[in-house]
Order: sequence, then structure tokens, then C-alpha cells
Amino acid sequence: MNTYLGIDIGTSAVKVLLVSGDGTVLDSRSASYGTDSPQALWNEQNPSIWWHSTLTCFDALRERNETLWQHVAAIGLSGQMHGAVCLDSNQEPVYPAILWNDGRAHKESADLNRLCPDIGYRAGVPAMPGFTAPKLLWLHDNEPDIFARIDKIILPKDYVRLMLTGACCTDVSDAAGTLWLNEAARDWDDDLLSACHLTRDHMPTLIEGNQISGSLLPDIAKRLMLSTDVIIAGGAGDASAGGIGIGAVNEGDAFLSLGTSGQIFVAKAQHSANPQGYIHAFAHALPDRWCHMACLLNGASPLLWFSSITSMSIEQLLGEAEAADDLHRPVFFMPYLNGERTPHNNPFATGSFEGLTAHTSRNHMTQAILEGIAFSFRDCLLALENANTHLSSLGAIGGGVKNDYWLQMLADVLNLVIHKYDGAETGPALGAARLAILSHTTHSIDTVCPSPAIERTFTPNAKRHQLYAEKHTKFTALFTALAPTYG
Repeated sequence: MNTYLGIDIGTSAVKVLLVSGDGTVLDSRSASYGTDSPQALWNEQNPSIWWHSTLTCFDALRERNETLWQHVAAIGLSGQMHGAVCLDSNQEPVYPAILWNDGRAHKESADLNRLCPDIGYRAGVPAMPGFTAPKLLWLHDNEPDIFARIDKIILPKDYVRLMLTGACCTDVSDAAGTLWLNEAARDWDDDLLSACHLTRDHMPTLIEGNQISGSLLPDIAKRLMLSTDVIIAGGAGDASAGGIGIGAVNEGDAFLSLGTSGQIFVAKAQHSANPQGYIHAFAHALPDRWCHMACLLNGASPLLWFSSITSMSIEQLLGEAEAADDLHRPVFFMPYLNGERTPHNNPFATGSFEGLTAHTSRNHMTQAILEGIAFSFRDCLLALENANTHLSSLGAIGGGVKNDYWLQMLADVLNLVIHKYDGAETGPALGAARLAILSHTTHSIDTVCPSPAIERTFTPNAKRHQLYAEKHTKFTALFTALAPTYG
């Protein structure tokens, strides 16, 4: 029996799944790491932590599953998107990886939009600081000696691929988040590269997510106790991998992802850009498929922040909020701890509470945080509707979907049916494993990528939706009032 590995290189941890030939999860391991923020708006990681954390997970899985490990036939990769991993001619990083939530390149984003006024149609979305291209402009302008040493630019998951195979390669869905991919053509865009003082020679080889990118290097195979015949699939950026893991592969399939960041993802049969609302119109990881995404820089991360400063576990905070739930509370939270993308494109936006009084308690603030994030998802939904993408239901994936109270709140705020799937927290790692299966077999996409069994369905409550709609109007007014103070 062949087995497969799915790796997800996240912002705060790597997760590795061991799955059977039919995609059943047999075991999983994860390893956490931190982020460096040497200055305001900066977020960086040393690429080596991704590799060493992956090895830690591999070792743990092998020790727990010796027989199953011997039958690993292919490996799939997923990872945080937009990160700039710059390598010299010896394939060594010349600078820390600049992450998706790094906001330093705001000036360069404006410059790129001015230089390439049609970038939103060619690359699927206007330039914003979190994307890869503005970061390279920032390096060119601020670190010219380092920029001159750059031989290749790859993405976070592709650094792990490099360690496994020696190949500089990426898939189209992850390349989509660089702003150098012509989304309709699914190929590098020479004009967009030139605007960043780059050429195709700086780019990794481009393949589809279900194609083979290489096989294990001999010394790595020996280290992992695997055969050099083990292949590595093209893989996917974490958004597309999450879609593949939840079965969002055909027109109209949609899901909400609630991790460190947040997304609403809708699979599309054709490419159609709508840059005005900062909707991401990207290539999906499977051939002849695209997607629309509305993306939040602040998913569940504000709740993790509040847990840290209150020294309370997330489970305790959620339990308190649910026990004292009251929609009439006047406390609001603006969840922009890392700036925001859809629909505001404002790296300077900040978080704040509004409506605090001497009677405000911790559970009021927790509820306000949950509502603030849910209202941001409603902003995303409205942006998608303005792009003529209309939904009636969503699947839900990511670590934040474990709590039923929050999922019901999201259903009420969005006025959409939300399905919680079995194993929903496996998300992108399962999608990566499914791409490994597709790369190694002749199975059809629909056979390998079904939707998981539904664990529970959350139906919106009409009365609560009306109350939340009124609160969302106040939330929007607060953002409008506060926006001039940002930056």
C-alpha cells in the first residue's frame, strides 16, 4: 500500500500529514516556530527554521509509523504565500524571508501600480505591500548590495522543495501571489518582472500543482530513510491547497479559512479579474482552474494576541464569551493588528477597542474581537458580491473553526450556511497530500479531491443576522472615522 506526505509551511508552524492512497489521514505532526519583527511593519523568518521543523515532523512520523513510512511514494507541499526567499548563486539565502504580513513595501506598491496601471488585470490584483513583487522593489531601493547578489527568488514552501530535491521550482497558484504571474496565461509576465528590475532568469521553473517537480536527493533520501524514487509534487499556495483539501476544485465551490490570516475562496472555471475591490483573481493549483479570493491579514490572530496579553487560553476566552453572549453590547473591536488587505488595502490600519466603559469585562472584549473578525469577513463577502461572485454556503477550514460558537456567529453575520467538515483543521496539508497522490497516480481530480464528510452545519439565524447587520453598519462607520488617523 502506497502512502503519501502532505507538508504545510505555515506562518507559526509546519504541519505534516501521513495519508493512505485514498487520502485518509493516518497520522500528523506539527512543529512551531516564531516570527522576527525587527521594526514596525516588518515580519521575517529564517528559511532554515522551515526545513528543520519539517525534519522534526518527518522524524516523529517515521518513529511512530515505521512500516507505513517505508511505503511513502510521493510528497506534496503547501505554504504561506507571498514570502520573498532570495537566494544567491549557491542557493543560499541572502536575506531573511520577508513574509506575507510584512508592510514595509507600501511606497513600492504605489510605485508598481503607477508603473504598471493594468497590473490588477494581468496579475489578478493591484500591488499591495504583502505581495512578493513590492518587497523586491524595496530590496532594490534600500539594500542594493543584497539585491545585486540575488540569483533566484522562491516562495516559502519551495525552499523546503529545494532542500528535498535541489530544484528551484514553484506551482502556478503560489506564483500567483508574487504579482509576476500573468494569471490568464499561467506564465511569468516579462513586463511585470522588468518593472521590478528582474527577468525570467530570476524565477523558479513553473509547473502545475499536480505535476512532478523532482525526486529526493540521495543524501536526503538516506537521511529520511526513504527511496530516491519518492517524487515531490508541484504543490500549492496555502489558499489553493486548502481548497483542494476541502474539495473546492470546480466552479462555485467555496470555503472560508480561519487561520492566522483569513480568506473566502471561490473556485472558478475561467479567469476574471476585478481589482477594484481588491479581490484576488488567481490561478488555482490544478490545470485550467482559477479562483477568486478575498483575503484578510487578520484571521484568528487577534484572538491569539488577546489570549497572550490576558494570560488566558483561547478555549477559556471563547467559553467565557459564549456563556455571557449578548448581541446588544456596545463594544467594538477593529481587528487590524497587521494592517488589512481586502477590501481596504491599508498596511497602516491598526487595532482598537471602541465603546469601553467602567463596566466592560474580559468576556465583552472577547466577543467584540470575534465580532470584529466576523465583520471583516462580511466586508470580504460584500467585495466578492460586487465582483459578481455570489454564495449561498461555505465550507470552513483552519484552526479557528474548532469552536462552534464562533462558526455560528460567522453564519449569522454572513447570512450563509457554513459546513464544518471532519478534519477541517488539516486544511492545506491535506490538499498538499492530495496533490502528491495526483502526481503519482492516474486517478481523476474528482476522485482524489472530494469534500470531506460534514461534521456539523450552521444555519444563519434571521433575527441575529438583522442585529449583526445593524452592528456591521456601525463597524463600517467606525472604520471610516478612524481611517484618517492610520499611518
